[in-house]
Amino acid sequence: MPTPQDTFRNAANSPAARQAADTARSMAEDAGDAAERFSDKAGAQFAKAQDRAQTMAADAQDMAVDAYDEAHAAVRRNPLAAIGIALGIGFLFGALTTARR
Repeated sequence: MPTPQDTFRNAANSPAARQAADTARSMAEDAGDAAERFSDKAGAQFAKAQDRAQTMAADAQDMAVDAYDEAHAAVRRNPLAAIGIALGIGFLFGALTTARR
């Protein structure tokens, strides 16, 4: 009568077990290849997103500099209006943030 170890050894060396092991190895290789392709594509997408973000940040910085230059020029052209607008905004902000009792 075969022992459990003999039965296991015979099952492990059977053609079905060898085919299952070969299939598992093949699937592991395919999964590794797919992971590598995904990693390459993800890296490329990340690089594109990074470039786009840098472009957008540069554009935003340029817009901020332009707005500052325009505001500075407007204040130089009409300083009294600028002071009046600043006082009005300060008063409005103070009125909105002051706690009412």
